[in-house]
Amino acid sequence: MSTFPTSLPGGTWTLGDLTVTRFGYGAMQLAGPAVMGPPADPDGALAVLREAVELGITHIDTAEAYGPHVTNQLIRRALHPYPDTLRIVTKVGADRDQQGGWPPARRPEDVRRAVHDNLRTLGLETLDVVNLRLGDAQGPRPGSLAEPFETLVRLQEQGLIRHLGVSNATPEQVAEARAIAPIVCVQNMYNLAHRQDDDLIDELAGHHIAYVPFFPLGGFSPLQSSALTAVAARLDTTPMSVALAWLLHRSPNILLIPGTSSVAHLRENVAGAGLPLSDGDLADLDKIGGGAGPLGR
Repeated sequence: MSTFPTSLPGGTWTLGDLTVTRFGYGAMQLAGPAVMGPPADPDGALAVLREAVELGITHIDTAEAYGPHVTNQLIRRALHPYPDTLRIVTKVGADRDQQGGWPPARRPEDVRRAVHDNLRTLGLETLDVVNLRLGDAQGPRPGSLAEPFETLVRLQEQGLIRHLGVSNATPEQVAEARAIAPIVCVQNMYNLAHRQDDDLIDELAGHHIAYVPFFPLGGFSPLQSSALTAVAARLDTTPMSVALAWLLHRSPNILLIPGTSSVAHLRENVAGAGLPLSDGDLADLDKIGGGAGPLGR
């Protein structure tokens, strides 16, 4: 019988009936430049995925639009047949165009096609979790998600999806989704400097719904803050390590999926997320985003 590792920072969380490590891995950076095409070093990409599993990570985040198709194919090549404990979370709701854009693809036929594409490229009969991606590349946008989300619910009823979530969503859209069917996670942009979802995180924690921040280290523009730099210098570590550790301290329902295409960087991220932070460290860091307290809101 498989057991979950105790060495990864943050412990575990349950997405519905699926247990995952709170420290996960986001596969987006395994694709080529601008998340288009194959990686320059395919063997290196495969090595990162295998190292993630060797480290005990049981939560990998991906999307058919990454590449497109590239990250799913790499995951299958590196890890199939998948370990019993591994959970792969994917998303639908956006395509890629020839200019590298992310046009919406949320018509019912788009959603059905995307789910079947994910099943095929990942080599699965059922997807563990599917997030409906909303908004656009600039962030969430208001509007009803009923039609595409109800399409996912029907696919779930057919046994093609275990659990549902939403991504790039407003609080109102999260509430609308929950009124239609249970969700196990919300995946939005959030980090030390971008704290717009503080209230949402706390609300979701009360309902045992995971919050999964994308761009936890600032994305394509790394976090820049004198307070962050000062705390990192005081702890003799890197600002990115501090930023990851802060997220795990922020709330027990936060799951991390930092991405990298480097085995060494993956190991650094794991080590960094386990950094102990004092109350003083947390207070200094909390000032960056104007929050009201990472542990006691």
